[in-house]
Amino acid sequence: MKLAKLARSERLDVLFAVYIAAAVMVNLMGAKVMPIGTILGMQFNISVAIVLMPLLFSIVDVVCEVYNRKRANSMVRAGIITVAMMTVFAAFAVAAPAAERFGAAEAYNQVFAISVRFGIASLTAFAVSALLDVLIYSRMKARHGEGRLIWLRNNASGWAGQWVDSAVFVAIAFYSPAMSIGANLNWMLGIIIPYALAKCAMSVLTTPLVYVGVRFLKDGKLWYNGGDESKKASSAAPARKLLQE
Repeated sequence: MKLAKLARSERLDVLFAVYIAAAVMVNLMGAKVMPIGTILGMQFNISVAIVLMPLLFSIVDVVCEVYNRKRANSMVRAGIITVAMMTVFAAFAVAAPAAERFGAAEAYNQVFAISVRFGIASLTAFAVSALLDVLIYSRMKARHGEGRLIWLRNNASGWAGQWVDSAVFVAIAFYSPAMSIGANLNWMLGIIIPYALAKCAMSVLTTPLVYVGVRFLKDGKLWYNGGDESKKASSAAPARKLLQE
């Protein structure tokens, strides 16, 4: 199946599927944090979801660029509904009694009980940061014009969203009543700062994907073909010559 033969609405469906899949994976697997080092006695950790978070923002930016803020917000709302449904069902699944033959009940509940809190944190952070990203991107697009300075508004809106997402998510997901406020703050900053910086760095690295996504959504192609542009230019030349005469 050639991508160019897909209607734009069908290509949007492809991006929508990737977006929802990424949102699901971030919610299910992002609770795990991994250490990346110690600086000045502070242990820095990042979530394994670091790989997927910039992708979520990039896809929304692509939709906002090709369509508009309304369509991008519609995709964000779909993601919010998906995460909300997962959170509610996870709570139900944990609360439901397990059959005697199901020997993994304790491990199952331990994993998905964490996911309930993680889901609430992810839902709140995702909703606030994604809507902020779309707001900033759409306003910058209105100022710059469609197709111009995409890299700038992609990173500006993405960085703002990443910091908000990191702060809101970590505060809800990792705050422990058993620890003092100072200990909590030290622990959470050890996650927020490197996590946000790492996501911003990933946002820069994934900037080319935004251009690929815009190209894909507009024309069904994943790269710019110089030959195609040459053909367009050569076919337009006779018309320009005729107008000049």
